[in-house]
Amino acid sequence: MKELGLDTFLASHMDEGNVAVPWSLSAQILIAGRLMDAKSELSIAEGGYEKTALSDLLGVPASRVNDDRLYRALDRLLPKKSLLEIHLKERLGKLFGLSFDLLLYDITSTFFEGKSEGNPQAKRGYSRDNRGDCKQVTIALVVSKEGLPIAYEVFDGNRADVTTVEDIVELVESRYGKADRVWAMDRGMVSNDNVEFLKAGGRKYILGTPKASLKAYEKQLTSGDWSEIYEGLEVKKCPSENGDETFILCRSADRRLKDKAILDRFEKRIREGLEEIAASCQKKKQKVATIAHRVGRLMGQNTRGEHLFAVEVKSGTDGAAELTWSKREEVRTWAELSQGCYMLRTNVNDWSGEDLWKAYMQLSQAEAAFRICKNDLSLRPVWHQKEERVQAHILVCFLAYVLWKTLDLKCRQAGLGNSARTVLEEISTIQMVDVVLPTKSGQEIRKRCVSLPEPPLAQLLHKLKLTLPTNAELHKM
Repeated sequence: MKELGLDTFLASHMDEGNVAVPWSLSAQILIAGRLMDAKSELSIAEGGYEKTALSDLLGVPASRVNDDRLYRALDRLLPKKSLLEIHLKERLGKLFGLSFDLLLYDITSTFFEGKSEGNPQAKRGYSRDNRGDCKQVTIALVVSKEGLPIAYEVFDGNRADVTTVEDIVELVESRYGKADRVWAMDRGMVSNDNVEFLKAGGRKYILGTPKASLKAYEKQLTSGDWSEIYEGLEVKKCPSENGDETFILCRSADRRLKDKAILDRFEKRIREGLEEIAASCQKKKQKVATIAHRVGRLMGQNTRGEHLFAVEVKSGTDGAAELTWSKREEVRTWAELSQGCYMLRTNVNDWSGEDLWKAYMQLSQAEAAFRICKNDLSLRPVWHQKEERVQAHILVCFLAYVLWKTLDLKCRQAGLGNSARTVLEEISTIQMVDVVLPTKSGQEIRKRCVSLPEPPLAQLLHKLKLTLPTNAELHKM
């Protein structure tokens, strides 16, 4: 927090009025608590806080930490969101020499416990958590190629991904200016309107494309001139007709095997289902509407393979339903040719196919950010019911993730890889205890001590340039 200047930023922007505990310290308790143990405000107040060293580090005794104070700190932290994002982006850039020339944009959702009737943003929509039974909000996140968050926004739970692009791009440009940066987004963000929007503003982009777009490049798929990035992965650049864009064909051997297995599974299900329906028509007289409904349900349950079959349900001479079907070999041929293939589009025409592919693959950083926020920092489920409290909860998770990624980059600088999770687990084994010594006079001598770390942990702390407080320093606290 000190390296990021979070403590001084919060103190200068939040501490207004004469209160027993400065709001900036309450905010730090929320953020540090979310990073260390990912508990709710109530859990922090009811025992979580006193199990940490925060009372010594921040000078706030456990008796002054309660859920009401933490909830009110949420309310005072939320209005500082935009200023916090700007501050952190500038500070992270200086600390780690970041350029922010490639921005990665992705979307996720997080669901609520309860009805959330007091939150107009809480709606049912496509759930990335497989909780379509719950209301949710949609979270849009922009990160750098290192995975450091630049900005985020909370949208209604039923907001379609493709409709958020203009809002997010303009939000980032309003805060950081129209720098010479490249936007990377997956195919869920792509529409003709969004591409035209990006072009109209002179913005550079690398975008995923729908699978159907490959059909226009069938000849290029069968010809040579592929460049191998590594064994099992090839790319090929194909300029557009007007020359203002480049399409990058990508072919993965591993993905081909996966696509083939998926298609074979769905084809088998449909074939066996059609054979069963046809057999039932032979056994007894069936209504055409009944058989058509069964076929429709079968295809609806196996959409990945329905295009491989031509199916007809008609009425026979006796009025009974007759089912006939055949395989569409031309479709099967194209499916086999395109297995393992996908395509990107970009208006960055001076990069190699390998560089463009690697830049697009950095989207995994945004996906990793969502996984860490959801799993390690307990972004989900959301228990707050009011809109402002929900947004403040997400902000605290965002700030805790910034600390996580800062530790990640410090590990990388120290030659330890990206190991924030391991570091936090190792440091959590350090114990701080109070040694109480009774005297003959009845008074007690109380001394606070920190356990000595094991040699591997001591070496880890040394590489990260982290120093544990001495017992004398703790006694002064």
